[in-house]
Amino acid sequence: MPAGVVFLLHSHSFLMPDEAATENILKAELTMAALCGRLGLVTSRDAFITAICKGSLPPHYALTVLNTTTAATLSNKSYSVQGQSVMMISPSSESHQQVVAVGQPLAVQPQGTVMLTSKNIQCMRTLLNLAHCHGAVLGTSWQLVLATLQHLVWILGLKPSSGGALKPGRAVEGPSTVLTTAVMTDLPVISNILSRLFESSQYLDDVSLHHLINALCSLSLEAMDMAYGNNKEPSLFAVAKLLETGLVNMHRIEILWRPLTGHLLEKVCQHPNSRMREWGAEALTSLIKAGLTFNHDPPLSQNQRLQLLLLNPLKEMSNINHPDIRLKQLECVLQILQSQGDSLGPGWPLVLGVMGAIRNDQGESLIRTAFQCLQLVVTDFLPTMPCTCLQIVVDVAGSFGLHNQELNISLTSIGLLWNISDYFFQRGETIEKELNKEEAAQQKQAEEKGVVLNRPFHPAPPFDCLWLCLYAKLGELCVDPRPAVRKSAGQTLFSTIGAHGTLLQHSTWHTVIWKVLFHLLDRVRESSTTADKEKIESGGGNILIHHSRDTAEKQWAETWVLTLAGVARIFNTRRYLLQPLGDFSRAWDVLLDHIQSAALSKNNEVSLAALKSFQEILQIVSPVRDSDKPETPPVVNVPVPVLIGPISGMSRPFVRTDSIGEKLGRYSSSEPPIVTDELEDLNLWWAAWNTWYRIGSESTKPPITFDKLTFIPSQPFLTALIQIFPALYQHIKTGFNMDDLQKLGVILHSAISVPISSDASPFILPSYTEAVLTSLQEAVLTALDVLQKAICVGPENMQIMYPAIFDQLLAFVEFSCKPPQYGQLETKHIANAKYNQIQLFAPAEWVALNYVPFAERSLEVVVDLYQKTACHKAVVNEKVLQNIIKTLRVPLSLKYSCPSESTWKLAVSSLLRVLSIGLPVARQHASSGKFDSMWPELANTFEDFLFTKSIPPDNLSIQEFQRNENIDVEVVQLISNEILPYANFIPKEFVGQIMTMLNKGSIHSQSSSFTEAEIDIRLREEFSKMCFETLLQFSFSNKVTTPQEGYISRMALSVLLKRSQDVLHRYIEDERLSGKCPLPRQQVTEIIFVLKAVSTLIDSLKKTQPENVDGNTWAQVIALYPTLVECITCSSSEVCSALKEALVPFKDFMQPPASRVQNGES
Repeated sequence: MPAGVVFLLHSHSFLMPDEAATENILKAELTMAALCGRLGLVTSRDAFITAICKGSLPPHYALTVLNTTTAATLSNKSYSVQGQSVMMISPSSESHQQVVAVGQPLAVQPQGTVMLTSKNIQCMRTLLNLAHCHGAVLGTSWQLVLATLQHLVWILGLKPSSGGALKPGRAVEGPSTVLTTAVMTDLPVISNILSRLFESSQYLDDVSLHHLINALCSLSLEAMDMAYGNNKEPSLFAVAKLLETGLVNMHRIEILWRPLTGHLLEKVCQHPNSRMREWGAEALTSLIKAGLTFNHDPPLSQNQRLQLLLLNPLKEMSNINHPDIRLKQLECVLQILQSQGDSLGPGWPLVLGVMGAIRNDQGESLIRTAFQCLQLVVTDFLPTMPCTCLQIVVDVAGSFGLHNQELNISLTSIGLLWNISDYFFQRGETIEKELNKEEAAQQKQAEEKGVVLNRPFHPAPPFDCLWLCLYAKLGELCVDPRPAVRKSAGQTLFSTIGAHGTLLQHSTWHTVIWKVLFHLLDRVRESSTTADKEKIESGGGNILIHHSRDTAEKQWAETWVLTLAGVARIFNTRRYLLQPLGDFSRAWDVLLDHIQSAALSKNNEVSLAALKSFQEILQIVSPVRDSDKPETPPVVNVPVPVLIGPISGMSRPFVRTDSIGEKLGRYSSSEPPIVTDELEDLNLWWAAWNTWYRIGSESTKPPITFDKLTFIPSQPFLTALIQIFPALYQHIKTGFNMDDLQKLGVILHSAISVPISSDASPFILPSYTEAVLTSLQEAVLTALDVLQKAICVGPENMQIMYPAIFDQLLAFVEFSCKPPQYGQLETKHIANAKYNQIQLFAPAEWVALNYVPFAERSLEVVVDLYQKTACHKAVVNEKVLQNIIKTLRVPLSLKYSCPSESTWKLAVSSLLRVLSIGLPVARQHASSGKFDSMWPELANTFEDFLFTKSIPPDNLSIQEFQRNENIDVEVVQLISNEILPYANFIPKEFVGQIMTMLNKGSIHSQSSSFTEAEIDIRLREEFSKMCFETLLQFSFSNKVTTPQEGYISRMALSVLLKRSQDVLHRYIEDERLSGKCPLPRQQVTEIIFVLKAVSTLIDSLKKTQPENVDGNTWAQVIALYPTLVECITCSSSEVCSALKEALVPFKDFMQPPASRVQNGES
C-alpha cells in the first residue's frame, strides 16, 4: 500500500493534461483518503490529503506542512504555513494549464506573484468536498486542509465579512489580485462551499469538532506570527472561520467556548497588528451576542452558569489595554443592554464591572461610550436588576464622577447618583426586603463556612449600607480637584441626606455623622488650608475666571463654605434624631471646632460663612422641631407635600406625598422616643459660648506687626459674630456671670475698634451728610440691650452686673472724642461727619470709622439705663453716677473743640437728665459717704463747661451763640433748683466751689474777638444775670444759711460793688482828660458792662426778702449813686443808655426822710 501511495503521489503532478482524467484521479484520491481515515491509517490518509493539497497550490509553492518528510511525524510536529521559496512561473514554463488567477503568496516577505491554474481550482474543490463530506475522519489532517485553504483564499483575495463568511475583496496592499472571468464566476461558489464546510461542523462529533478548533487555533497562531512587526494586512482566515464555527455550534457552545474564547482573548485581541486585533474583538463580541440571543435549552434564565460563562469573556476583555478592543467591548455591552437588558439577571455584576473598569487614562471616547451604557442602565434597568447589584451601580457612577477627562461626564454622573437615590427612596420597601433576604442567606453561608460576613459599613442594615455607600461616593466627589464637581457633589450630597435621610435606621445616623460628614469636613479643611495661592490665569479656552475664584485657595474656600453649611443644616434640621445617639455632645464639639477653624481662617468668605453656620445651629430651639421638608433640587419634580399625621412613637409629623406616606411609617417607627436631657443641653450651649468667645478673642486681637498682607477681619464678619451673642445668651443666661461679662466686654470693645480697609470704606461708612450707625455698631448695642433687659428681669444676683454694663457703655461714649486704637495700626480718623467726603479719598490703607453717632447712641442708652437703675444698690455702691460725670467731663470741657458739635450738646442734656435723677439719690446716701468723691468731680465738670477754654468757631452765628448761652443758663438753673436748696445735705467744699463759680459767672466775661455790633449779645448777659440772681437768691433768701455761705455771698457782693465803684471813677477821670477824643473801645465796653451789672444787682436786691439783705450792702449800693450821677457828662450814647438803665432803679430808694422822735415826741 505505501508503495502505491508513493507512486500515485509522484505521478499525479504530471498525469493531468486532461480535465476528466484529473477529475477521476482526484475522486480516487478523495475516496482513498476517506477510506484510510475510516480505517485509522493516519499516515496514508495524510499522504493522500497532502497530494490533493499540493495539487491545489501553484507549482513549487512549497509549504513546510506539505514537505515529503516522513508522514508518520505529521501528527505530532509543529507546522509552519509560511510559503517557502516561491518560484516565478512564466507562461512558457512546463505547466501548460490555463492560468486563471494571479495573486500574492502568503509570506512574511512576499516576492512577486504566484499563479493559480484551472487545475489548482479543480483540486481546491476536491479538497473542499473532502472536508465537507468526510470532516469526521480527518482528525489531525484538518491542519493540512485548513493551511492549504488559507493560502488559496489569500491568493484569490477573499476577505472575511460579518459572521465570518469570506467574500471577494480587493487586496489591501501590493499589486491587486488579478482574476480571470472564469474564476470570478467561481469565487462566490467557492466562498459558499467554504461557508458550508464550516456550517457542516455542527454535524461533527465533539472530538472531530475539537480537532477542527485546534487546527484553526494553530493556523491563527501562525498567521499572528507572520503579522508581528508589520502593519500589513494579516491573514484573517482562521479567525473568521473560528467565528463561523462558533456561530453554527451554539447548541453545544459549552464544549468549545473555553478554547475558542480563550484563544481570541489571550492571543488575537492582544496582537499588536490592529487589523488582527479588530477581527479578534469582532469575533469575540459577535460570539457573545449570538450566545446570549440563542434559544438555548434550557433557556439562559434557568441556566445561570451558562449565562455567566458567556458573559465572562466580555469581562476578561477589560484586562486588555488596547483602546480599540475596549471600544468594541463597550459597544457590545451597549448592544446587549439594548437587546437583552431585561433578562441579564445574575449577569449584571459582570456587565457593570465592564463599565466600571474604564480608567481615567483611557481616552475620552472610551469613557463617553462606557458612560452612555451607565446612563442607559440608570434610566431603564434599575428595577430589573437584582437589588444586590445596586451598590455596584453606585460605585460605577461614582467612579465616572472622578474621571477628569470630560467635566460634563463627571457632572452628569453626579446627576445620576441623585436619580439613583430617588429610585432607592421610591422603591425603599422592596429593596430593603430583598436585601435583607440576601443578607440572611449570606450570613447562613458564612456561618456554615465559619467566616465572618464582611461588607462595608457593617453592622448597619443592608439597605442603610446602600445609602451609606451612596453618601460615601458623593463625599469622595466633594473633594475632587475640580471646583465644579465639588460644588455639584456637595449640593447633591446634602440634598440627598436632607430629602431621604429619614429612611435610615436611627443608629445609622452615627455612621453618617462620623464616617461621612465629619470625614468630609476634615478632608475639605485640610485641602483648603493647604491650597495653592497662585493666581490661575484662565479656566481653559477663552473662559475668564472671576477674581473671587482666581486661585485654588479661593475655589477651595467655596467648597469649605458649602460643606460646613450643609453639615450645620443637617445638625439643625435633624437634631431630634442626632441628640439621642449617645455621643451627640462629642459630635457637637467636633462641629464647633470646625466652625471655629473656619471662622478663624484668613479668608473673608469662609469666616463669614462659618458664622452663618454657627447662627444656624444656634437657632435650634429645644425641644421644638420643624417638620422634615424634602430639600429637593429643582431637577426632580416632587409633588406638593401633604402633611401626614404623627407616626406611632414619633412626635413629629412626616412631610411626604400620600403615596409614600405609609411606606415611611415603617422606617420611622423604629426610631426611639426623643429624650432631651436639659443638663446636657446646657453643656452644649456652654460649649457654643466657649467657641464663640475663642472666635471673638482670636479674630479681634490686633496683630503685633502690620504690613500689606496683614489680615484684618471684615465688618460683615464682626457684625455676624456679635449678632450671634443674643441668640446664644438666651440659652446660657442662667449661668452667665461677671467673668463671662468681662469676656464679652473685651470682644465688644475689640470688635468695635477694628478699622476698615479704605477700599471698602465707601460701602460701609455712611455718606458725609448722615450720621448713622454701621451694622456692627448696631449689633454691639443690641447685645448690651439684650443683657440689660435680662438683668432687669433676672434674679438679684444678676443685678450686680449693672455697673459693668455702664462701664462698657461709657467706654463707648469716650470714642466720641478719642477714637479707639487697633493695636499699632495707623488709621485715618474720620472725626467730623462734615469732613468725611474729603477724607475718604486720602491714601490711607485703613480708615477708622466715624464713632460719633455710635458714642452718642451709647450715651442715650446710658441715660435711659441710669433712669431705670439709679436707686439700685450695685449702681450706688460702684459709683456709677461719678463715672458718668467723669466721662461726660471730657466732651463738656472740650465743648467747641469736640470732633462733632452735637456731642457736647448731647453731653449737657444727658448730664442734666442724669443729675435730675442722681442728685436726690446722692443726697439720700449723703451720710454713707458713697458719693463723697462725686461732688468735686461734678464741681470741676461745671467749671470746665461753663468757663470753657475752647474758643467758639469764627463762623458761629449770633443765633447759635444765643442758643449755646441758653444751654449755659439751663446748667445754672439746675444748680439753682437741684443743688443749692439742699445745701445742708451737700459737702461744704462743694457749695463753696459752686458759689465761687457763680460769682465768677456774674461778672460779665467777654471775648476779645467780638465785633462792636455783637458785643451786646455776646457778653453772655443772660448767663451773668442768671448767675447773679442765683447767687443773690441764695445769699439772702435762706435764713438757715451757714456762716460759710453767708460769708461767701457777702464777700462776693462787696467785691462786686467795690469793683464797680473803681471802674466808674476811672472812667470819669479818663473821660475828662480825653477831651473830644473818644475813649478806647475796650474801656467803653467795660463801663457799659459795669453799669449793666449795677442795674442787675439792684433788681436782684429788690427781689430778695428785705430782712435777708445786710445793711452794709445797702449802704454800698447807695454810695454808688453820686458816682453814677457824675457820669452824666459822658459823650458816648451807648454809655448814656446804660447809665439811664442803672439810674432808674434808684427811684425806689427815694422817699421822704423819716421824722425823728425825741423823748417820745415827734
